Amino acid sequence: MDHLAPKGSASPQAMPVFQTTHWSVVLSAGDPGSPAVHDALTRLCQAYWLPIYVFIRRLGNAPYQAEDLTQEFFRQFLEKNHVAKAVRERGRFRCFLMSSAQNFVRNVHERSQALKRGGGRTVLSLDVAQAEATYRSEPSGDVDPGRAFEQRWAATVLQAVSERLRREYVNEGRGALFEELSAHLWGEPEAVPYPKVAARSGLSLSNVKVSAHRLRQRFRQLLREEIAQTVAQPGEIDDELRHLMSVVSA
Repeated sequence: MDHLAPKGSASPQAMPVFQTTHWSVVLSAGDPGSPAVHDALTRLCQAYWLPIYVFIRRLGNAPYQAEDLTQEFFRQFLEKNHVAKAVRERGRFRCFLMSSAQNFVRNVHERSQALKRGGGRTVLSLDVAQAEATYRSEPSGDVDPGRAFEQRWAATVLQAVSERLRREYVNEGRGALFEELSAHLWGEPEAVPYPKVAARSGLSLSNVKVSAHRLRQRFRQLLREEIAQTVAQPGEIDDELRHLMSVVSA
């Protein structure tokens, strides 16, 4: 995945994207309880709840317990103005979400209070069956919960970007080409050799190579946009990208 690594500082093209990012809206708002802030934060939580579910499962909780704890964590996260601390600290969403979850679980255990089954109010739509399938498909060894959170966060980001790119190609009538070339996003050029793609798609070999290059370029652009949603300043994008790549490569 070397070709996906960030190169240099944020490009001028990335700046307009950053001006409306979710986390920067939250952090720059004078009133953390405003509807705009709540909407931005809810969108982030909906996109990145799975790492928290995995984190809570890795702490030894059963699936039903993890579901209830995840819902209760996000209920408090969204409704109790916890984000005011993030406004002061100017933290990155990934870091603030993780530290908030750690504090939440610690407090639950310290109070020795188990949540009543189904007693919490649902605040996010969680596909728990799919989350559990994802959890069980991952290595079952002695993985640190914090490390599991980081790994699932990175996977969630990359999956979101890949799905967004796939939809773009489908909407342009090039879904089949995306499926042929998608392996090349992950540094697997021999998975579907270019000559075979050319033969299947009716394109010339040179056109296939250009298409693969453009696919990777667009993926990098969308990845920067996705990361930009979760940082407070444009200058943090490249650092966060490097961190994501280090998590994926470990």
